[in-house]
Amino acid sequence: MKVWIQNNHKKLSQRIAEELCAKLVQKGVQIAELDPDLVITIGGDGTFLSTFHRFSNRLAKTKFVGIHTGHLGFYTDWKDSEVDDLVDNITHKEPEVTLFPLLDVKLTMENLQSSHFLSLNESVLKRVSQTMRAEVYIDDDKFERFRGDGIAISTPTGSTAYTKSIGGALVDPTIAVMQFNEIAPINNRVYRTVNSPLILPRGQVVTIIPDQQDDYVVTIDNLANANQAVIKAQYQIAQEQLQMATYRPKNFWVRVRNAFLVDGDQ
Repeated sequence: MKVWIQNNHKKLSQRIAEELCAKLVQKGVQIAELDPDLVITIGGDGTFLSTFHRFSNRLAKTKFVGIHTGHLGFYTDWKDSEVDDLVDNITHKEPEVTLFPLLDVKLTMENLQSSHFLSLNESVLKRVSQTMRAEVYIDDDKFERFRGDGIAISTPTGSTAYTKSIGGALVDPTIAVMQFNEIAPINNRVYRTVNSPLILPRGQVVTIIPDQQDDYVVTIDNLANANQAVIKAQYQIAQEQLQMATYRPKNFWVRVRNAFLVDGDQ
């Protein structure tokens, strides 16, 4: 087995990474950045997201597991005090694989060049200094004429992140759906929006055609690009999926409770 360890710059994370590396090598595990079978992140959900994008070209062959060295995240199942248990599981146990849906994002720019991205949490299209105007289609049918700060499309795991803060629904991550949310919509006689989360199944496509401007901001998870001349953005559930190496049972709704309703990791 080939394992790669990715950590943030906190001293605790660096120390845990060194300890984990030494113990895995002692067990005969190869530490390799190229074509790893398992990627272990050490830090928080931000570290996990960055690592996901780094290895997004080999999702079919690589599994992921996370160690948190701060507040418990939704992608980091192991505490920094559980390194020995994790090493034992990696070297002696075949993990179950939990598949997380991803968002397929296709952007078309003013010069008609297209870019393709995968998102683990969410993608946002917005303007900063002025309101955004856009036509919204679901498949080939016009759904609404939008005016407001922007539009966010999220995965189920992303429903606990930015989407939650703008009034979105929490969605179980085993369900292959995407969520559409408006950001500060304006409703009047000209612009009428649904002003409610939409949960859309695999196979449906949301297309956003914004008014022609060159100052759009596009975010893909924790990556942001400003001053973009976007003329069309298309979203759907991706064919690719994230493979989480699960060595012990976990409950998403217990994680939600611990993250938002009670103090500490319980």
